[in-house]
Formats: sequence, structure tokens, C-alpha cells
Amino acid sequence: MKINKPPNEPRRQYAALPYRITDEVEVLLISSRETRRWVLPKGWPMKGRKPHAAAAQEALEEAGVVGKIGKEPVGIYHYIKRMKNGSQQLCHVTVFPMNVSRQRKVWPEMDQRITRWFPLHEAAGLVGEPELQDVIRNFEASPEGQAAEAAAEAAPAD
Repeated sequence: MKINKPPNEPRRQYAALPYRITDEVEVLLISSRETRRWVLPKGWPMKGRKPHAAAAQEALEEAGVVGKIGKEPVGIYHYIKRMKNGSQQLCHVTVFPMNVSRQRKVWPEMDQRITRWFPLHEAAGLVGEPELQDVIRNFEASPEGQAAEAAAEAAPAD
């Protein structure tokens, strides 16, 4: 028997914060399918997968990226999702950092979304949700973000 959650209770989602290190730390944003706003790859929990693994799977399907996903979240944010039936659902999104090693040439949603790399602080200003802006800005202060910053500073200049 399926148990429906109360309408005011947020539904859980898991997101990846894909980043790479060039001469600076860059974040990969993707466009949402309907409104085309900049977002992170995210989705619903997956049976048999831990939250960070579900986030990594969403990053692969929505952005074509693979890499090392962190097991510890770097933040949470909330947003209102428009469901297919027209209703709205409050979502609670847990965000996991993902150090991207590569982007595939082909992936499931490549024709449905735009993907683009942005410097960390620029990415924060491009997403619409204030809590997500904070998650991206605060990534720099996380242990993984600090390591990424140090690696970017140590990277040889072209």
C-alpha cells in the first residue's frame, strides 16, 4: 500500500554540485526543462541507492558528468516544484559535492538541457533560489571546497 505524504510536508530530493578545478573552481549548472532557469542536477530518491549515489546518477543523466561524489552533503535548499498535474510541491533538496572528472559526449537528457561551467561566485548569482545561492557560496568554506580552492591555486597557469 502506498502512503501519501501530507500536502504541506516537503518531498526529498538529492542534488549534485558538480565542480571542476581549472585556474579557479567552476560549477556546472544545467537548465531546467520547462522554465530554462539555471539549476543543479537533482532528482527523487532511488530505491536501493544511498542519497549521494542518487545525486551522482542524476548528474550523469541530466548533465552527462562523472566523477567523485562526496558522501557528506554541503547544504540543503528548498524550492517549489510544479508537478505534471499542475499542482505544486515543496521539495527539500540535499546537495552533495561532485568533483567532475569528465563530461560524456552523449547522455540521456543532453537534448533537453543546456549545460555550462561558471566560476563559483558567478554560478551562485545565476540560480534563482536564495537558499541554493547560499549553498553554492558556502561550498567554498566546506572542506571539499577548501581543497578545491587550494588545488586551483596550485594549478599551473597556462
